Amino acid sequence: MQIAIVQTNPEFGEIKKNVAAALAMMESMRANLYVLPELFNTGYNFIDESEVQELAEPATGSTFQVLSDFAKKANTFVVYGFAEKAGVIFNSAALVGPAGIIGVYRKVHLFDRENLFFEPGDFGFPVFDLPFGKVGMMICFDWMYPESARSLALKGAQLIAHPSNLVLPYCPDAMITRCLENRVFAATADRIGRENRGGIDLLYQGMSEVVSPRGEVLRRLSKDREEIVAAEINLSHANDKKINAYNDLLAHRRSDQYSL
Repeated sequence: MQIAIVQTNPEFGEIKKNVAAALAMMESMRANLYVLPELFNTGYNFIDESEVQELAEPATGSTFQVLSDFAKKANTFVVYGFAEKAGVIFNSAALVGPAGIIGVYRKVHLFDRENLFFEPGDFGFPVFDLPFGKVGMMICFDWMYPESARSLALKGAQLIAHPSNLVLPYCPDAMITRCLENRVFAATADRIGRENRGGIDLLYQGMSEVVSPRGEVLRRLSKDREEIVAAEINLSHANDKKINAYNDLLAHRRSDQYSL
């Protein structure tokens, strides 16, 4: 399959403009699955709750309509981050395909001021069967918790789609470890640029990447350019959890010895 990561620079609050810019990038490159950044349509650095309420939308809102139409026309799948209005507001990622919405993931581990605006996710870490394999999602700061990727791996995920707005510098290298310790592929789609709003100045790291189950960085983008890149991967490679004849990463877990 071809997996594409889309690195954008959204303008805060300009949903139509941001979605159109991402769509133009996707239309320039053919892929079976595209991964867009966290909150790619709204921007990230909210000043207050009223902004979140104004910019959030239901899972089948206007952003979904545009990307669902693209997925249907191109016979492809898209993962993207958005502020989900569902009674309360979640920092969510949706997976859409040719037939419409397939599933939603709600960010479990909220970072910093996100705790002021979003409710913690309540869907756990679901895995979805797609024509080319099993895909799970996590969002940005979830990478800091090994349990996130491990939960997806234990549920059979071969690929982790990882929409992000990274402000800490550690994630691109940390995802190598997440892929190694779970023998999965990961596609981290980050944004670039700076948002200085309400006295909060955030600089985004870029460096979107695709990593293999053996920790190989198959693609890594720049720190400061809007870009799209695709990698050809075989998700069946994520089924082999053996390190050698005596060590299987998942089968040989000693859960009886862990205090979790």
